[in-house]
Amino acid sequence: MNLGEFLRSRRARVSPQDAGLPATTGRRRTAGLRREEVAMLAGLSIEYYTRLEQGKQSRPSPSVLEAIAGVLRLDDDERRHLFELGHTAGPAGGAAPAVPARALRAEIRRMLDIVQPYPAYVLSRANDLLGANAQGLRLLPGIEQWPAQARNTARYTFLHPDARRLYVNWDEVAAATVAHLRAVAGANQDAPDVTGLIGELIVKSREFAAMWERYDVRTRTNGRKCFEHPSVGRMTLGYEVFTVTRDDGHRLVVYQAEPGTPDHDAMMLLGYAGSPHAETGTDGADGNAAGSTDGSRGGSIRGNAAGSGRRAAAAPEPAQADSEKRGA
Repeated sequence: MNLGEFLRSRRARVSPQDAGLPATTGRRRTAGLRREEVAMLAGLSIEYYTRLEQGKQSRPSPSVLEAIAGVLRLDDDERRHLFELGHTAGPAGGAAPAVPARALRAEIRRMLDIVQPYPAYVLSRANDLLGANAQGLRLLPGIEQWPAQARNTARYTFLHPDARRLYVNWDEVAAATVAHLRAVAGANQDAPDVTGLIGELIVKSREFAAMWERYDVRTRTNGRKCFEHPSVGRMTLGYEVFTVTRDDGHRLVVYQAEPGTPDHDAMMLLGYAGSPHAETGTDGADGNAAGSTDGSRGGSIRGNAAGSGRRAAAAPEPAQADSEKRGA
């Protein structure tokens, strides 16, 4: 995953007409803009722009990146991604970045308690599930069957069989997950926890591999998801993502629904969906903090929909941390 790959994917999506070029007759062999057209519109030499796409030009200036972003009609997330890639453009070298600590501060674990009964969990930059309150864990049925080190919301979306039944709009959730990982990978190039997860999902999921090739980039800060939950039924919840400062990219995700609505009623039932008996922490810290539970003994609230007969999903092997680029 590099600057050249991103530039090629973006210029393929901009037609000459979109870029303000005159219409031409005959078939074009290139999808979207040609290299020389991007260079001309951005005020760059063809040789310079070609070197950028080939990874032979190190660290273009902000003014160059701004010009290219304008030609390629990048949105805010894509523009930010371009600058992150441009900052590290050039020959690779040096040691791979360290994997951030997984431990949660006691204050963050208390926050998970404070927001109850709203479902909440904390994710790492690579979407590892670092902690959750009881409702947050029960929101993802079946993830408690995996070892704590394997619990990851991106891995759950693509590899856990319950996820496709859980998300009513699975395609949208999956695409947003991949686009978010693209943004994270651009900001944390060669990070072993990020590249390891991406490489694992490319190998194990054809859908992920296909979506990864689209090179969509999107940072997830809020939104809505529609769930068909096996214990509480259908509900649509909004969510907000809060960055945890000083904690290596940790994010607090909190779900909510408007009080007095069927969605809110269903969400409240998550608190009664099971009898928690274990915690989700993965760092060996005090698991009683934050009501961190896995709820794996839970029964169904609405018609025992999550009762017997649902087989445990096989736990995946978490990707091994290494310094190689995977999924690039």
